[in-house]
Amino acid sequence: MMNKIKLYIKALLSVAVISMLVLSCKDKSSKAKEEAPEEEHSEEVTTIASLNKEQIASVGISWGSLEYKSLADNIKVNGQLSVPNNNKANATSLYGGVIKTLLVQLGDYVRKGQTIASITNPQYIQLQEEYLTVSSQIVLADQELQRQQELNASNAGAGKNLQAARTTMNTLRTRRASLQQQIELMGIDINSLTNANLKSVLLVKSPINGTVSNVFAKIGSYVDVSSPVVEIVDNSLLHLDLQVFEKDLPKVKIGQVIDFMLTNNPGVTYKAKVFRIGSSFENDSKSITVHCDVLGNKQGLIDGMNTIGLLDLSESKGLAVPNDAIVEADGKYYVFVLTDKEGEAHHDEEGHDHKEGEEHGHEHEEGTKKEGQVNFEKIEVAKGASELGYTAITPVREFAKDTQVVVKGAFFINAKLSNTGGHSH
Repeated sequence: MMNKIKLYIKALLSVAVISMLVLSCKDKSSKAKEEAPEEEHSEEVTTIASLNKEQIASVGISWGSLEYKSLADNIKVNGQLSVPNNNKANATSLYGGVIKTLLVQLGDYVRKGQTIASITNPQYIQLQEEYLTVSSQIVLADQELQRQQELNASNAGAGKNLQAARTTMNTLRTRRASLQQQIELMGIDINSLTNANLKSVLLVKSPINGTVSNVFAKIGSYVDVSSPVVEIVDNSLLHLDLQVFEKDLPKVKIGQVIDFMLTNNPGVTYKAKVFRIGSSFENDSKSITVHCDVLGNKQGLIDGMNTIGLLDLSESKGLAVPNDAIVEADGKYYVFVLTDKEGEAHHDEEGHDHKEGEEHGHEHEEGTKKEGQVNFEKIEVAKGASELGYTAITPVREFAKDTQVVVKGAFFINAKLSNTGGHSH
C-alpha cells in the first residue's frame, strides 16, 4: 500500500514539472513576439531631408530633369571648336597711317561700330583740302558755263567756248564726287567739312560684335589696308568639328545630340547638335568631319580649343546622372530627388496609421511652400558605366517621368540628413 502511494505522488510531481516548463516556454515566445515589432521599428532610417531656401542658395544645390544616355555603348572622338569665317573679322583702316591710340586689349568684348583705334596721316588733310578747293572751282565753273550759254543763245559767243566750259564743269564734278567718296570712307561727315575743321585723325571701328582674339598693331606702328589692327571673333555661333572614323560613321545622324568636354577642363560637359556630315576624308587619317552646332551656354569656349566628344552607338539609352549627384554611404549608393513627403509622412508608409480624413503626404505641400522648405528623398541606386562626367544608374524603384534629381550639392544634403539623427521613432 505504501508503495502505491509513493508511485502516485511521483506521477503528480512529474505532471506538475512538465506543465510549468510548457507555460514558461509559451510566456517567452509571447514576449519575443511582442518585442519583435519594436526592434524592427527602431531600425527605420530617415530618408527625407528638409532644407530652406537660404541653405540651398548658400551651398549651391541644384536639380534637373531625368536624363537618358547610352554610356555603355559609345566611343570617344577627338574634335576642335571652330568659328565660321563669316563670324570672324579684322578691324582695318582703308588708308595707311600711324596708330595714335589703341583702345582695346586681348579678350575685350566689342560691339559693331565701336571705336577700336585711331590713326593719323597728313595725307588725310590733303584730300579734304582738295575737296574744298574743287567745290570752290565748281562755283566759278558753273558761272562761266551759264555765261557761255547766254552768249551762244544770242549768237555772240563761239561754240567751242561753250563746249570747253561744259567739259570743265563735268570734270570738276567728277573729281568732287570721287573725293567725297574717299572722305566718307574715312568716316568724315562731308556736310560738316569746312576749312576750320579739317581732320588729321581717322577712327578704326569694329565691323562685327565679338571678342578681340588678336591684336596686331601697337601705338606708333604704321598700318595700311593690308595690315589689320585687331582680329575679332563672334563666339556665339561656335561649331564643333568631330573626327569620326569610317566604321563609326553610319551611327551618326543629322540632329543627333552629342556630349563633349574640353581636354583642358574635363569636369564640365557641353552639348552639341549634328547639322552636317562631311563627304570626304581628312588627309590620311581616314576620318570624316562631323559638324555640330554648340548648344546652351558657351561661356569659356574659344575658337581652336581641343575637345573630346562622346558618340552614342546604341539606340537604347538608360538613366544617367552627373557624377556629383551620387553619394555613397555604408557601401551603398544613393541619389536625392525632390518630394512632397516629409519625415512623418514617410514613416506612415512604414506602418503608421493616418488620422481620419488626412491625405498622406499632400498636406505638407502647402506647408512647405509657405515655410520656404524643400524636401529631398534619398533613393538607393546601382551604379553603371561612367563617361564624360555622367554615370548610369538603376534605382531600386522606378522614377516618374517628371522626377527632379539633385545634380549638385547631394553630398551636403546627405550630411544634413545624417546630422538629423538617422533613426525615427
